[in-house]
Amino acid sequence: MGSSFAAICGVVGGGLTVLGLAIFLVWFFMLRCRKLSNKDSETGSSDPSAVVELKRGPTAVPPLPGPYNKAREFRIEELEQASRQFNENNLIGFGTFGLVFKGLLNDGTVVAIKRRSGHPRQEFTEEVAYLSAIQHRNLVKLLGSCQEKGSQILVFEYLPNGSMCSHLYDTGKDSITKLEFKQRLSIAIGAAKGLRHLHSLQPPVVHSNFKTANVLVDENFIAKVADAGVLKLLEKIEDAGSSSSSSFNAFRDPELGLHEAFHDTNDIYSFGIFLLELISGKEATEKEAFLSNDSILKWVQEHLSLNDLVDYRLIGSFTAEGMRDLVRLMLKCMSFPGRERPRMGNVVLELDQILDKEMTRTTVMGEGMATVTLGSQLFT
Repeated sequence: MGSSFAAICGVVGGGLTVLGLAIFLVWFFMLRCRKLSNKDSETGSSDPSAVVELKRGPTAVPPLPGPYNKAREFRIEELEQASRQFNENNLIGFGTFGLVFKGLLNDGTVVAIKRRSGHPRQEFTEEVAYLSAIQHRNLVKLLGSCQEKGSQILVFEYLPNGSMCSHLYDTGKDSITKLEFKQRLSIAIGAAKGLRHLHSLQPPVVHSNFKTANVLVDENFIAKVADAGVLKLLEKIEDAGSSSSSSFNAFRDPELGLHEAFHDTNDIYSFGIFLLELISGKEATEKEAFLSNDSILKWVQEHLSLNDLVDYRLIGSFTAEGMRDLVRLMLKCMSFPGRERPRMGNVVLELDQILDKEMTRTTVMGEGMATVTLGSQLFT
């Protein structure tokens, strides 16, 4: 087909070809301009605010499909009443943004109220409007905000079962939740879907502070990722330093410099550490173990040989194949260099496959094996 077309062009002549191409290009661009001028409000081109944005240049808030009509501006009096004047009995935690209180709004909605000191900032209002427009089943909803009486406040949906930390870490207490292997896989899938949604946005949203403490579970133990974009919000209002910590953060990608911008690969590394904590039931506190592929592999093999990598509470609820596949996925997420790590979409697919196979194996064979695969077998 290509050779025939070339022969025809040779007969007609190069001059006619150039002339025809010019006519086509003029026609194409005229048609394109006509289409652009006739676009409806779905494209945003007929929205007067779009004209304003064009005139004043790039905005600090990247546009999302649809209007920013999700965020609610709360009055400080309502939040004081909801939290009983921010009573310490309503205090449920301390996070990146500050103190976290449980509150009951006038309409009966239970919320998590995050409060810090700060003066009103336009950047704060704009970023809250943006973040509240990002909604997904596996993301904790940002309902609104408040900037009054020297406070900056974020209001989120409240999840009754709290953070995975309270269900996962082995503190030696008998009352700690026993999550079997397939439940942990389901929680990992939920968290991965939340990150996948953030990374799929245009432009992508990087969590920048993903960790086990920011994986919350509802009454049905559906996982939701919390605090997406909050670290960036703090950077925008130029007060991130007041909430940062110099202590060791196992979830921070070692490839990330002190002042480098976060990328989705950094979130994926953090997700690998989260998988490690799901497997071990312990906080990741090693400083030197996760700095290279060799050091990570050595650390995993050593703990497999000591038979203490896998949470003892999981014994009998997994198959060797399922655990091996999860450990391998964990290593992929933590691999160096970061460009070799899988995308979150692939992570979701692999976790789904592991869970499906595990469901089939345990249905046919009964519950999982009580032994842990040796390091020499795990990587073959």
